[in-house]
Amino acid sequence: MATSHLNWPATRLFSLFCLSQHTKVRNVFNMDFPDSNHLTKTLTIVSGPDTVNLTYHNFFASKDKVSQVTLSFCSKQLCLNRRYTRLSLHTNKDGKIPVKNIYKMFPADKKRVESALASAHLPKGKFDTIKSDVFTESAFKLFLQNLCPRPEIYEIFTSNKPTMTRENFTKFLNEKQRDSRHNEELFPRLRQDQIKALMDKYEPVSSNSNRNLISPEGLLFFLMGPETSVVMQDTLAKSQDMTQPIPHYFIKSSHNTYLTAGQFSGVSSPEMYRQCLLSGCRCLELDCWKGKPPEEEPIITHGFTMTTEILFKDVIEAIAESAFKTSQYPVILSFENHVDSVKQQEKMANYCKTIFGDALLTDPLDKYPLKPGQQIPSPSELMGKILIKNKKGSHEKPAQTKKTSTGATDPTATTASPTQDPNSACPDPANPAPGSQENHGGLNRPQSVEDAEEQEDTEEQDEEKMKTSDEGTAGQEVTAYEAMSSLVNYIQPNKFVSFDNARKKNKSYVISSFVETRGEAMISKTAVEFVEYNKRQMSRIYPKGTRMDSSNYSPRPFWNVGCQMVALNYQTMDFPMQLNMALFEFNGRTGYLLKHDVMRRTDKKFDPFCDRIDTVIASTLTIKIYSGQFLSDKSVKTGVEVELIGLPGDPKKKYRTKWSTTPNAINPVWNEEPFVFEKILIPEMASLRIVVHEENGKFLGHRIIPLDAIQSGFHHICLRSESNMPLTLPALFVYIEVKDYIPAAFAGAWIFALAFLQRKKRLLTPMTSQPGLLRRPQKRLKKRPRTRRTLHKLQQNLLLKIRPRTQKAPHQKPHPSARLCPTRRPPRRRPLESQRRLPQSQRSRRTTPLPPLCLPLMTQPARKLPEGPSRWPRPVRPAHRPSRSDQVTRLSRRRPAKV
Repeated sequence: MATSHLNWPATRLFSLFCLSQHTKVRNVFNMDFPDSNHLTKTLTIVSGPDTVNLTYHNFFASKDKVSQVTLSFCSKQLCLNRRYTRLSLHTNKDGKIPVKNIYKMFPADKKRVESALASAHLPKGKFDTIKSDVFTESAFKLFLQNLCPRPEIYEIFTSNKPTMTRENFTKFLNEKQRDSRHNEELFPRLRQDQIKALMDKYEPVSSNSNRNLISPEGLLFFLMGPETSVVMQDTLAKSQDMTQPIPHYFIKSSHNTYLTAGQFSGVSSPEMYRQCLLSGCRCLELDCWKGKPPEEEPIITHGFTMTTEILFKDVIEAIAESAFKTSQYPVILSFENHVDSVKQQEKMANYCKTIFGDALLTDPLDKYPLKPGQQIPSPSELMGKILIKNKKGSHEKPAQTKKTSTGATDPTATTASPTQDPNSACPDPANPAPGSQENHGGLNRPQSVEDAEEQEDTEEQDEEKMKTSDEGTAGQEVTAYEAMSSLVNYIQPNKFVSFDNARKKNKSYVISSFVETRGEAMISKTAVEFVEYNKRQMSRIYPKGTRMDSSNYSPRPFWNVGCQMVALNYQTMDFPMQLNMALFEFNGRTGYLLKHDVMRRTDKKFDPFCDRIDTVIASTLTIKIYSGQFLSDKSVKTGVEVELIGLPGDPKKKYRTKWSTTPNAINPVWNEEPFVFEKILIPEMASLRIVVHEENGKFLGHRIIPLDAIQSGFHHICLRSESNMPLTLPALFVYIEVKDYIPAAFAGAWIFALAFLQRKKRLLTPMTSQPGLLRRPQKRLKKRPRTRRTLHKLQQNLLLKIRPRTQKAPHQKPHPSARLCPTRRPPRRRPLESQRRLPQSQRSRRTTPLPPLCLPLMTQPARKLPEGPSRWPRPVRPAHRPSRSDQVTRLSRRRPAKV
């Protein structure tokens, strides 16, 4: 079977491929092999730039079991290897590689391609060919080095010599490529055997690796390898705790899943449900409407618009085939039910039961009854289950009413009077909702032409109101009858009244939906109450009805208050959708993300607008853009924009580099000052966005990475397209550092403390090598005589004991270094000229009078000393032995306070 190189979409990652969805393929196999299992050997691979423009590739396997296909996130080296594989496979009839394919792959600058081919000793003519054994991987790497030189690598090379020793390489790895926030016990530094293995793996010259040396080329290959990926593979696949109640998770959700284009005249397709599920989406929306006779099959479409219609049954089959391909965690089907027919609602319930089978959760679990104050199950307890979100009414059967009056009603019509939930709007028989005449059996049909015209005018007004209102048709759902109500359990929609009302009822299985405009108003006024509400039960946000172009709103503000289901239009790959896909890449692409601890704890409240979180350590992000590689197919000037997306209190400044000096998209170099985002309140709720533009504003590529997943160090960031698909060659070379935030007022103290700890470690290291060496200084200290400083401390202690409480102790302002580091002895100050101690021969000439406090200590008058600089003189020794009180007074005056 021929091998086909496909550009894998990053949005469709699943463990096992489904059977062929092509109708002709299924029909052919059913006709040719009616009694065999050949259909299970077929395989369909769907590729495309987004979830709408798709290409189907059908394969037929020789065995029944199709091997698992896994896709990994690309490192820079892996992307280059794919380009080499593509060139090697595209050969002519003679099995040679046309040189024109290389020119097509790098069309930005043909002269540079020609020069690089010549430097790599490869044919450079446009119509030349290269033998497969000549075009080796090493020859391709040499060609790329000449095509895209990397002068910035020599800048970070730590030695002026042509090679780097293993000691310098070790220092580079443990200081530059290591996260400073990591604990050395949990994340130990690299060992020498690990460093030696890296040098042997990436150093192209074997003689250098044998001598424990690495060249700049080897360092470049290392920086392009998977070990230096900005997001590590184990971080992407790391599983979170999935045993919390479902309201404690963000759920990847879709709005109007069936649409492939705009909201007014787009095409509906069941394939959108498959693609959304394969991309990890766990909440889908189904707009159900009554089918037309004679089939009377329920349909899915956007009401009161020109969008096409698809059968409800086809959608349910598509969901059943792809529901658990990428994730085993529960799928939530959000029904917007406009089917006002008992018969067709029974069809809908029957399709769900028969097609979904045991996967449909029809009854609540015994451990989690539907009672106030009782939490709902966790995602792990509902694995492999499908939950229905639909209006839930009572299970009373609709009464059969027959009319015998003339002309106005149908004798076989039925009337229904189900009782709804106390919090939902109850239908008034005298004022039926638009489009709900059938559920009253035609009893409210107009009796005259005037009534008919008035009702038509009312319906037209309601239709126009739905088109122009923010809520659209979401608030016009009809009553749920017994068949559909019996399928609803843990996801019961209810009209939102107030936060106080929801707190009093305390029903975690009740969910409320909010249009984006109302949700934004609630966030701006009652953000703390919204967070508390989302701790207990779920909320769903959907776009306003006036977004006829299927554009999206920013989901970040709603994630900041803990909204679980933030539904977006998956057919539009704009910035909000890019942010949504970047966030849900983690936790193994399960479609569920555990919310931060501040959004789950019931003992503390969280305000997303505050500028300080007590239980979270803020972070500082520093990023420096060095260069880019293969950013465009044209020779244009390029620039990079960097921004942070997080809480309202996080830095909002957008940084931009200057445009590249020359029209060079192959290897532009910026090397500007680093961009610093100083105080990021909750790193787990912030994302870094990097966008590359041409000088005319054209989008070239982007990357959005959650801050808690970023690795510090030098990295090649592979860019992605607008639909979040990895681009093969375009990349940015950057340096990123993420560290704990330290306020400017404490920055100096932190530096002194860090320097003290480093000095202490250096002093203790040689002592610990000899046993008993640390005890010797302690023994010597005991034998030393008491020094002047020791006597001074004794004086101060004694004065504190005998001084009256009203008298203040003499206080001397400590040295700044003593405050920052108490264990460090403050340096001795050099006395001023007027305070220097005179020699013994000159002391008798001083004429400065003694202070009054010293006079009681003397038994003879003071001598007259010559005039000189003012200084407190030492007291004259008395002739008699003074008392203890006199000794204390004298000792206290040995060092008078500074005047």
